Amino acid sequence: MKRFLKRSILRKTFGWMVAFTVWITGSGMDMNLADEPNVMVTKVFAGEKSLKAGMIDAKTGKKIKYWAAPMDPTYIRNEPGKSPMGMDLVPVYEEEGEDKAAASTIRIDPVTVQNMGVRLGRVKRKPLVKNIRTFGNITYDERRIYTVNTKFNGWIEKLYVDFVGETVKKGQPLFDIYSPELVTAQEEYLLALQQNRDLKDSSYPSIREGAQRLLKASRTRLEYWDVSERQIKTIENTGKVQKTLTIYSPARGVIIKKNAFQGHYVIAGQHQYEIADLSKVWVDVDIYEYEFPWVRKGMPAKMELSYIPGKIFTGNVLFVYPFLSAKTRTATLRLEFPNPDYQLMPDMYVNVTLESAIAGDSLVIPQEAVIDSGVRKIVFVALGKGKFQPREVKLGVEGNDNEFQVLEGLKENEEIVISAQFMLDSESRLREAIQKMQEVQQLRPISDSAESMKTKSDDLDMSDMSMDETAETSKPHQHK
Repeated sequence: MKRFLKRSILRKTFGWMVAFTVWITGSGMDMNLADEPNVMVTKVFAGEKSLKAGMIDAKTGKKIKYWAAPMDPTYIRNEPGKSPMGMDLVPVYEEEGEDKAAASTIRIDPVTVQNMGVRLGRVKRKPLVKNIRTFGNITYDERRIYTVNTKFNGWIEKLYVDFVGETVKKGQPLFDIYSPELVTAQEEYLLALQQNRDLKDSSYPSIREGAQRLLKASRTRLEYWDVSERQIKTIENTGKVQKTLTIYSPARGVIIKKNAFQGHYVIAGQHQYEIADLSKVWVDVDIYEYEFPWVRKGMPAKMELSYIPGKIFTGNVLFVYPFLSAKTRTATLRLEFPNPDYQLMPDMYVNVTLESAIAGDSLVIPQEAVIDSGVRKIVFVALGKGKFQPREVKLGVEGNDNEFQVLEGLKENEEIVISAQFMLDSESRLREAIQKMQEVQQLRPISDSAESMKTKSDDLDMSDMSMDETAETSKPHQHK
């Protein structure tokens, strides 16, 4: 029992000593030299709370523009405070030379630029060429298609070329034909020839002239029936009528149509053969309506075939059809290509490239550098030292390698952003919007915002409402 009392007395005594020591220490701090640190800390806090937009921060030596919420950059104030999420507002400082720059100009440190994957390019000046790629099919040159027919009736007695696709030379025999009309014309020519020989020494000029006119008429008749000069000479030299007449090919080419058969009766004017000269061919291609202004007659064209890789055929635009197809909204072009080796055959599918020189000297930028909103086109220009400025540009024609012609807004050799510009655009729009907000209206202090929030919370106080009132209020919303 005595030991328990002694322990109890010792505990109470020790507790009073600790409390007294704490009281003495606290009083000494307030009254002695220890008072100075507390005063200085209070002064620093007071200094931070008294900072406002436009003042210099003693810690950084920079001018404060405004305070913004860390999670919501659009929530800005002109003095420190709390965001709606309860987080401390962060000061945003003015950068060097920011007053002279446009509101949309942004500045990013080099590390962030590298992490964003920003790539830069240059505005170049060079000739602008536009390639139009399309496909087409090879067809015959209609100016080089020849037909073989006769101007008299008859029967084919012998056939020399008897299948389609055979290649013939100019002057090569095609078939022999027997015609009673042709035999009669030969006999008349031989009689006129003999009469002219007999009467050429006549003392009567009228008789000599009559014989000459008859000879000339009979010879002209044979010529009109396409009897060649060599064949007429043969008739004159032999003095005999030839039963059949050989018909020859009028040109070098390929037989594309054949109606002639041995023993076949031929009617005057009926086509027996069609021969196509393939030394030159046509290619019909279609281009879209928006590409029509960039094509013209005579412009160069290149052609490739998938089954002849590596070889490029060169030609030109022969004719531009002056109308469009109503269904496909395309225009047709006729191209001409030489075909000396006969590698190009009709109805082949080919890939065609048309090269149109748009401008001999123009400013050009990559297509990926342009942000097209549909209303305006923006390009970000690198000003150096991490500064980027959005600039509205006016573009012209799209050329090769996804390049755009620049008409207004940029200068030669200016450095532009060609990747990650969408992130720069978001930051630039935010900066510009904040700048306009600061110019249009005065920023509200935090106390007003807090007061309004408090008022709203007071309006929503439901502590005085009873269950009956709550039920009464909710009755109109119940379904009956």
